[in-house]
Amino acid sequence: MYEKVRTLLSFAGNIAKEKEPEKLIPMLADLAKNMLDVDRCSLFVYDEQSKKLYTIVAHGGVRIEVDADKGIVGESFRTGETLVVNDAYAHPKFNKEVDLSTGYRTRNILASPLIDSKGKVIGVFQAINKLKGEFKEEDVEFLTLLSVYASDSLEASMLYKKLREAYEETITRLSYAAEYKDPETYNHIIRIGLISSFIAERLGFDKDYCYNLKLAAPMHDIGKIGIPDSILLKKGKLEGEEWEIMKKHTIIGYEILKDSSSELLQMAARIALEHHEKYDGTGYPYGKRGEEISPEARITAIADIFDALTSERPYKPAWSVEETLKYMKSIAGSHIDPRIFNVLLENIDEILKIKEKYRD
Repeated sequence: MYEKVRTLLSFAGNIAKEKEPEKLIPMLADLAKNMLDVDRCSLFVYDEQSKKLYTIVAHGGVRIEVDADKGIVGESFRTGETLVVNDAYAHPKFNKEVDLSTGYRTRNILASPLIDSKGKVIGVFQAINKLKGEFKEEDVEFLTLLSVYASDSLEASMLYKKLREAYEETITRLSYAAEYKDPETYNHIIRIGLISSFIAERLGFDKDYCYNLKLAAPMHDIGKIGIPDSILLKKGKLEGEEWEIMKKHTIIGYEILKDSSSELLQMAARIALEHHEKYDGTGYPYGKRGEEISPEARITAIADIFDALTSERPYKPAWSVEETLKYMKSIAGSHIDPRIFNVLLENIDEILKIKEKYRD
């Protein structure tokens, strides 16, 4: 008992301080494993589309996916009851398929449902293979208590995920709205963000930077909403004053986005302003050069050029990857950042997978 109290106290401080559900849930699984003295714990979540339960945390490292009406975990999910099974293979509901697929041997199971604030079962917290003896009443009480914490964290995480997905889709659709009169596709907008984020990751930028860039890069041309249709939709080359007006889309985009307190929109503002600047200082609107141009704008420019040239449009056929890379190599150091271009070049196979997955 003394060891269990020490274990509980050692986890309690970190659990109390942790605010992120994605980090808290694995901590609860580790605590359950130690306090229940079991070989492993798994936390299953229900997916309404597939009608399956899948692990978001699983000691042993193997992701498990089962039908929601199968096995002990399925029975706990279906009934909303905590189940104690001290001889797994003797239980009629035990699903032997999981052991067969993983090579693991299950002896006993304790499964507790995860119930949200509306009384809906959203998953199951499962402990497997008590190291000594069988599961007792005190084990049931402890896992039931942890399941309440896990349910709250999971519900918060799912809500956050839904809000984040809605936010991402709103940003992406607003980016597409800015391009609506141009012959660009919705998937082009998606690809610009993903390719830019991928390159940033390979350059060593942190997770938050890469996430923001994924959403900010597609907004590079948002300032075009302020350009008259007579210029924006003109067929053929823009002349004199027309071209000067078109170039102002960079400043218009910056003015739209610059005053936000959001780091994402501040990044988007810099990209909108600088994505037509050139590495040698011959771009617009301010003739910035080299590292005077923000890295996010330099990355976005390269992603945009590559995707635009390798994509078919009403006014041009798609260039081959070889032609595109040859051209981009010829402008590396003058138009585009040569170091960032080299990252694209070195990872071209992965970038082509993005293009294939989100093809027009």
